[in-house]
Amino acid sequence: MNFMVDIDLKKLQSQINYRNKILLVGSCFTEHIGNALEELKFSVLQNPNGILFDPASVCKSLVSYIQNKQYQEEDLFQLHEVWNSWQHHSRFSNTSKTACLRTINESQQKAHSFLNEADWVIITLGSSFYYLLSEIGLQYSDAAKVAPLIAAVSPTIIREGVANCHRAPAQWFDKHLLSIDETISMLDNTYHQLLQFNPKLNIVFTVSPVRHIRDGVIENNRSKARLLESVHHLVNKFNRLHYFPAYELVIDVLRDYRFYDTDLVHPNYMATGFVLEKFAETAIDEDSQKLMQEVKKIMIARKHKAFQPETKAHLQFLRTHFEKTKQLQEKYSFLDLKEELVYFSQI
Repeated sequence: MNFMVDIDLKKLQSQINYRNKILLVGSCFTEHIGNALEELKFSVLQNPNGILFDPASVCKSLVSYIQNKQYQEEDLFQLHEVWNSWQHHSRFSNTSKTACLRTINESQQKAHSFLNEADWVIITLGSSFYYLLSEIGLQYSDAAKVAPLIAAVSPTIIREGVANCHRAPAQWFDKHLLSIDETISMLDNTYHQLLQFNPKLNIVFTVSPVRHIRDGVIENNRSKARLLESVHHLVNKFNRLHYFPAYELVIDVLRDYRFYDTDLVHPNYMATGFVLEKFAETAIDEDSQKLMQEVKKIMIARKHKAFQPETKAHLQFLRTHFEKTKQLQEKYSFLDLKEELVYFSQI
C-alpha cells in the first residue's frame, strides 16, 4: 500500500557540480538549501541582502548586484537608536551609521563579484505580498534615490517598497498583493539583465513551503498560487530557467503536521532533509553526489565531541581522519578543507 503521493521529479538538463559557484537568494527556506550546500563544501554565497520574501525585493536585490549599487547615508533610516536599510535584513542594522553602511556595501561588492563568476542562481520566493512605504513611512526614506533602481525592475511600481519592515509601526506601510502580471514582468526583466551581465548563468526557482499564516490561510494560498503560476510561465518560456518543487514535496507529498515545527508553519528537520535529498537527486550531477557522501563523512567526524580527548583512541581518530581529509583535498583541489585539516591535526 502506498501512503504517499508520487511526484514526477525530472532531472535538470544542466546540473550543478562541485566546480560551480552558486548564488542563493530569497526566503528563509533558501538558507536551508544554502547551509546544506555550504557545509558540504560547495562554493556558495547566500542572501547578500539577508532573507527576502517577495519577488519585487528579490529582483531589486539582484539588479543592485548587477549594478554594484553602493548605498549612501541617505539610504538609511534610524529607528529605536538603530540605523537600518529598507532593502536589507536587520542583521545589517547597527547603532553606528558608518558601520551599517560599510557592512551593506561590502556585501554588495562581494555579491557583484560573485555573481559575475557564478554558474547558478537559486531563487526561493516566499510570498506575493509586498510592503510599500505609506506617506508616513516615506519621510524616513528618500524615494527619489531609489526610483531608478525600482524602475529598472518594474516600471509599474513607482513607490518605494521595503524588503524588511524592521518592526516599524504598521501605519508606515501599505500592503500590496502582487499580481501575476506584475511578478512575471519583474522576473522576466531581471532574468534578461542577469543573462546580459553573466551569459553562462542557469537559474533554479523554488517556492518556499513555509506558510505565511500571519497573512491568513486563504491569503497565503492566493499568494503561493501567484508565485507558482508566474514561475512556471517563465520556466516554460526560457531554457535557462528551471523549477524545483520544494513546495509540492512538503505540501503534497509529506502533507502531515508531524513534518512541521511546533509553530505549524516551518518544515522541520526531517522535512527539510527530505527536500534536500530530492534536490540533490534532481539538480546535482552523479559524480558530485558521490563526492558529497565522502565530504559528509568528514563533516560528521569534524563535529565529533570526545569525552576524553587525551585518550589514545581519540588521538588515533584524529590521525585517521586527518589522512582521509588530506587525501580528499589532494584528489579534489577545488574543495576547501583547510579548517578540517587544522582541526584533525590537533594531535
